[in-house]
Amino acid sequence: MRSAPLSSTESSWRAEAMDLHILDHRLRVTSISKTGLENYTHPLIKLIFLRNRTRCKFFSLTETPENYTVVLDEEGFKELQPSEHLQVEGSTWLPLNVISNGNASSSSQAVGVTKIAKSVIAPLAEQHVSVFMLSTYQTDFILVRETDLSVVIHTLQEEFNIYREVKGESVPVQGQNAQNGLRKNGREASHATVHPVLIPENQFCVMSLDPDTLPAIATTLIDVLFYSNNTPKEDTSQAQDLECIKFFSFSLIDGYISLVMDTEAQRQFPADLLFTSSSGELWRMVRIGGQPLGFDECGIVAQISQPLADSDISAYYISTFSFDHALVPEEDIVSVTEMLKDQRKEAAR
Repeated sequence: MRSAPLSSTESSWRAEAMDLHILDHRLRVTSISKTGLENYTHPLIKLIFLRNRTRCKFFSLTETPENYTVVLDEEGFKELQPSEHLQVEGSTWLPLNVISNGNASSSSQAVGVTKIAKSVIAPLAEQHVSVFMLSTYQTDFILVRETDLSVVIHTLQEEFNIYREVKGESVPVQGQNAQNGLRKNGREASHATVHPVLIPENQFCVMSLDPDTLPAIATTLIDVLFYSNNTPKEDTSQAQDLECIKFFSFSLIDGYISLVMDTEAQRQFPADLLFTSSSGELWRMVRIGGQPLGFDECGIVAQISQPLADSDISAYYISTFSFDHALVPEEDIVSVTEMLKDQRKEAAR
C-alpha cells in the first residue's frame, strides 16, 4: 500500500547532506471499530494522557468516518486487548525519518511528503516495498515492514547515510547486499491503479501543543475523540465530494504532539494553547480510495504525488487502515482538482 513518486521541489534539497534514520520503534497498525470504541476508551485515555503510566513512545490515533486507526509501538500495543472490534495488520512496521543538515524534514516548514518522495518513496515503490505514511506537525514518518528492511537499506544506501537508532544512539548501517526487491517481496509488478478520490469541503488545520498543557484541553479532546456521535458512512462515493468528512488525528511521538482537525473542531479548543506555522495556513483534503485500499498495493500515492511534485505543491500525507489522505494548501485545491480530473481522463484512454 501507499507508495509514491514526487517531487520537483527536491532538486536543491537533494544536494544537501541527507541522513536516513531507522527509528528505535517497532510498530503495529490497528483499527478500532466505531461500535467497539467504548471497549478501548480506558487504554486510549491512558496512552494519550497518562504518559507516566505507560512506556509507549510512539502513538497515533486517527478518526475517519469508518473507524479509528491506531498506530503504536509494542509497549502501547500491549494495552489493546484482542476483541472482535480490533483489527490488527499482521506485520511489524519500522518508522524511517529523513534528516537534512541536522534537521528533520518538517511538514510545518511547508514541504511535507513532497520533500522525501522522489528520494525515498519512489525508489521503494520500484522495489515493490509498501509504505504507510504519517505526516505530523514536526516531521514525516515513512513506515516500512520490518521484513522489507534489507531491501529498503539496499535501495536507499547510495542516496543516504543510513543510521539505525539503538537505545538512543545512532549507529551507522553498513552497506549490505540484498536480493532484488521484486524477488525478496514475492510481489509481481502490476499496472498502477488510479483510485477514485473524494474532496470534502472541510478546511483543516495542522497544529501542535506543548505536552505540559495537554491536561488543559483534556475534556475537549475526550469529547472530540470519543463523543462525536459520528456513525460510519456506508456510501463514500464520488457523489459526496462536496460534503464535510469526519477526520481528526492525534499523535504523541517521542514527546511531541501533533493534531490535525477541521476548523469546526478547532473552535472547540482554546486558541492560546494550540500553535501552528507562522502562516496559519488552512488545508483541504484529498481522500484516496473508493474501497478500502489494503496494505500490499504499491504506488497508490503516485496518483496524487506526481502532479503535486510537478507543480511544487506541498502536502501532508496520512495513511489510515482503510484509506489514504493528502492535505494540500487551500489556495491550491482548485488546481489540484483539475490535475486529478486530467489524470483520470488520461487513465481512461
